[in-house]
Amino acid sequence: MSKSVLFEYQYHLAMVETAQAALQQTGIRLTPQRLAIASVLAQTGKETSALELYERVRKRHAYIGRATVFRSLDMLVSAGLAQRLERPGHVSAYIWCEAGHHHHLICTTCRTVEDLDEDAVAPLAEAIAREHGFRVDHATLDFYGECRTCASRNAGTRPAVRRATK
Repeated sequence: MSKSVLFEYQYHLAMVETAQAALQQTGIRLTPQRLAIASVLAQTGKETSALELYERVRKRHAYIGRATVFRSLDMLVSAGLAQRLERPGHVSAYIWCEAGHHHHLICTTCRTVEDLDEDAVAPLAEAIAREHGFRVDHATLDFYGECRTCASRNAGTRPAVRRATK
């Protein structure tokens, strides 16, 4: 077995264990279908549509139906293990979420999703409270743009970022 195949297999097993532990902690009934869907979503590392996830899951688990994937995704979102994002054209996409409140940086080029810690956006919530007298109870922020890798690859081919004016 080559090193890359071995690494991929070990990574797959780690994601299955991660998904299984997360599902058990939330009290969701653990079924082979839910574990397969959660594991594939956790492995993806990118935002993925329900249809794309269905196609990936079917490669290893041909018995899983499309409706099962949609229901499982809704359950994962409700349990806080996944988050629904919006792609252009009002298409939903999903990402696996680790425990703890956080936000996301979503690359619109390669679709990679990076977690953004609450500490990064706390000053924004404080400024909103100070300037508008609004107490923020909960915020979910997703920043769409280009990751460092794609931005450096596309340097000079895109216009500079424009800031909103008042």
